[in-house]
Amino acid sequence: MTTLATGIDYIDLNFVGKPEIIATAILHGPDGISLVDPGPSTTLTHLRAELGRKGYSMMDVREILITHIHLDHAGVTGALLKENPAISVFVHERGAPHMADPSKLLVSAGRLYGEDMGPLWGEVLPVPASALRPLAGGETVKAGGRELEVAYTPGHASHHVSYFDRASRIAFVGDTAGIRRGSGAYVMPPTPPPDIDLEAWAASEAKILSWDPDTLFLTHFGPFHSVRMHFQELKDNTQAWSRIVRRLLADESRDEASRQAAFVDEAMRALRRAVTAEEAEQYSRAGRLDYSWQGLSRYWRKRIT
Repeated sequence: MTTLATGIDYIDLNFVGKPEIIATAILHGPDGISLVDPGPSTTLTHLRAELGRKGYSMMDVREILITHIHLDHAGVTGALLKENPAISVFVHERGAPHMADPSKLLVSAGRLYGEDMGPLWGEVLPVPASALRPLAGGETVKAGGRELEVAYTPGHASHHVSYFDRASRIAFVGDTAGIRRGSGAYVMPPTPPPDIDLEAWAASEAKILSWDPDTLFLTHFGPFHSVRMHFQELKDNTQAWSRIVRRLLADESRDEASRQAAFVDEAMRALRRAVTAEEAEQYSRAGRLDYSWQGLSRYWRKRIT
């Protein structure tokens, strides 16, 4: 566990037995704790053990702050509510119905992950509607003894929000600031289907920068400073990927499988120029490149045709 500021730290969920893929932030309040993006059900045992080492149990959790409802960020939430029904769950209003009834979410995710659904994410239980605190953006919520400003930050997902603790100047940004881990030498765009919207993403970046944060806390993975430089690197890499996607879409000699394979190859080679081969493998676990092709190609097809 690593301290971010007084009363704020985070744990590595050790997803699929690997370090620095999913981080859960912990806000320590006078009456208990709050969790930001508690992760999937497959990491529940590890989450429980790490909280126990700090002297907490699930009964000490007062709030869960969800940046968006993707299973790597929020899949365990229903299981936590089953254990402690008193938890309040903050989530964007578009995501809230899918937390209460995850059936459509699971069908959508199943199309993407197929037979990997169970091993990756585990059981996804519904969250009681009475526990949900839907957000639109613009609110201030109280969690972990702090007041957090909320912004609606779509682009990666249409149900994405970010949270800002002005006292510590930490912005909890989910996937809006991309994936950055290990040496921190590369900021990878997470662009899976179906919600990728680069215009909305740019507007979300502007909202986060308007907070003037000192630190970005990424669910994948952890805290980073030099905020404007970080976002510039994310923008540069997104533009580079978009150029590859548009070139491959224009190549009528290729079928879809060939285009995807070529994108993955080019993106991985760029990643390996920036980080070690081992780090590149862990990046690809945090955000699969074939899924990023699918999201970006879907986005660009709508604009090319």
